Amino acid sequence: MVEAWTYNQLVKARQYHPELVDTIFEELLTRQNELRWLLVVGAYMDKEINFGKASELLGMHRLELEAQFRIQGIPVRMGADSLEEARAEAAAIEQWNAAADNADCQ
Repeated sequence: MVEAWTYNQLVKARQYHPELVDTIFEELLTRQNELRWLLVVGAYMDKEINFGKASELLGMHRLELEAQFRIQGIPVRMGADSLEEARAEAAAIEQWNAAADNADCQ
């Protein structure tokens, strides 16, 4: 079992070696879908990220994520609360469109 102090030390270690800690977390979240889901949905529920960013981080189309949220009783917040969020949503849409175009070409 991981002790609570370990998490505190990870936060401190990231101050000195962010590339190391970030790489470890990226690998972990790539392999652990359930953990990624919990963290992203938690950040969304805490209003740390918007719906578009959650969709991007989970690698899901917005409509697919909306359906999943509704099934699980998670409130769906549509629309941006700030200019930064609007830009993030636009970037996520552009990314999805580019991926769809690439898939069509193959």
